[in-house]
Amino acid sequence: MQTPTGPGGSSAGGAVPAAGGRALRAGFLLVVLFLAACYTYIAFADLNYLYSAGRLGPGFFPRIIGVSLVALCAFSLYADLKRFPAAEAMSPAWRSAALLALLSGVFVALLELLGGLLSMMAFMAVALWIFNRGRALQNALIAVLLPLGIYVVFEVWLKATMPRGLLSLLY
Repeated sequence: MQTPTGPGGSSAGGAVPAAGGRALRAGFLLVVLFLAACYTYIAFADLNYLYSAGRLGPGFFPRIIGVSLVALCAFSLYADLKRFPAAEAMSPAWRSAALLALLSGVFVALLELLGGLLSMMAFMAVALWIFNRGRALQNALIAVLLPLGIYVVFEVWLKATMPRGLLSLLY
């Protein structure tokens, strides 16, 4: 008789889970919480909320994002520590999360080299190629149209510049 499996292929009951899942999740959330707190500090300390003319300044969105990140990470950490037993198995999706974190780091590194638009397109194309296999047309459309939409919102509507990158020096 075959036992039913839950999400990630783990058995629904009876199996003894491996140790380390709760500690890994808690450690990850603590690192993200620390980084979010640093980001929020920079948003409040170095970026102006308003320009002298009374328009929204460069610190408006980063403050909202930073406070939201800190609040959500703190809540997630509290909920995970309260909800999951200490001996729960590590999620089978940890490799995907680590790969996405690596891709995000490469994206940030490429911002100054390629600029915001090209970096976003490259990030989206690679991430979708890895995580959404078999849908080449959909992935290509998303990888091109979503960054273009973000570019239009920031450059045209909000009049906020995106990183130009070193390639802009060529033209």
